[in-house]
Amino acid sequence: MRTAICDMVAVARVMNATLVIPDLDHTSYWDDPSNFEDIFDVNQFIKQLQHDIRIVKTLPNDFNSSDIFQLAPKSWSQVSYYQEEILPLLLKHKVLRFSLTDSRLANQISDEFQRLRCRANYKALRFEPSLRSLGNRIVKRLQKGGSYIALHLRYEKDMLAFSGCTAGLSYAEASELRRIRYNTSRWKEKEINAETRRASGGCPLTPLEIGLLLRALGYPQNTTVYIAAGEIYGGRQRMQSFTALYPNVVTKETLTSPEELKPFRRFQNRLAALDYMVAVESDVFIPTFDGNMARAVQGHRRFLGHRKTLIPDRTRLVRIFDEFERRAIGWDSVKLQVQKTHRNRQGEPHFRKSGSSNAKLEESFYANPLPGCICENTTTIC
Repeated sequence: MRTAICDMVAVARVMNATLVIPDLDHTSYWDDPSNFEDIFDVNQFIKQLQHDIRIVKTLPNDFNSSDIFQLAPKSWSQVSYYQEEILPLLLKHKVLRFSLTDSRLANQISDEFQRLRCRANYKALRFEPSLRSLGNRIVKRLQKGGSYIALHLRYEKDMLAFSGCTAGLSYAEASELRRIRYNTSRWKEKEINAETRRASGGCPLTPLEIGLLLRALGYPQNTTVYIAAGEIYGGRQRMQSFTALYPNVVTKETLTSPEELKPFRRFQNRLAALDYMVAVESDVFIPTFDGNMARAVQGHRRFLGHRKTLIPDRTRLVRIFDEFERRAIGWDSVKLQVQKTHRNRQGEPHFRKSGSSNAKLEESFYANPLPGCICENTTTIC
């Protein structure tokens, strides 16, 4: 959501178009009815971008929303695509509605638009006051107890169903996930080989795998671990393999009172916003899968000074842990291999890699906005 909004800000600038405050997707898996103003500070968004694009809260009354021309722009498109193919449609129809906005702009575009995407992301998109207040309280409660890890444990029902990852699950659980995948029409891939996907690094790490990773890297058993995620598939029973290694696990639910969380409890996007704030401010952030939120948090932490972000090498870890489970290697070998593999995967500054023929395989601009908008020695947008 966040990165898509930033892309649309840049697209509006490219076409010299007015941007209407976005409608959020109410038909996703989680069926969240939240609107833009329920999550973000609308006035801040408009004010911060007032010198870049014109933004209005709603369409003028003389536009009939049912007659608006709708289309889905091509994924990973260059600026020229919007100038040459989309702008003529805008001039013809006066108003366009984009039915899809995720990943509609390439990673590598001119610095002018990169800086605008960063300005939208890190300056304009501020969470609305009540969310921001609770998020700050959660962070302070965590920091009062010392340093903490924020673990984006994407071991949730929707992700497992979408990715087809069933390692360690029962037949009944795997069947349930398969039904969900087949019943979700916008998920195009239905037949998935779970073993092949896992071996290629295409699955989120399991609670046990992430626990073994932390242990191999030398994190002490009393480390505070904040779980930045929704409901873990399998609940407490599935988490036992992790809590046996790291029992000091906390969540937004355990760090707040029922009254504090009540206004947000039914809204997954607002709960995710709380996790986002806690993750950005953590001493160490660890995403277990490459999703939009993981990339956004990673990039935000880079913008704030390249804060420590551990990016697991899932392909290598699966191979190491499977060998350990088969007793082909001992724990000392596991530690040595894991530490060597992740020596340079902890958020150190580096220029974003580009040039892949497949844009999906490039390093995401939102995961690493250097170069493009981060000055080399500060958190100023250059």
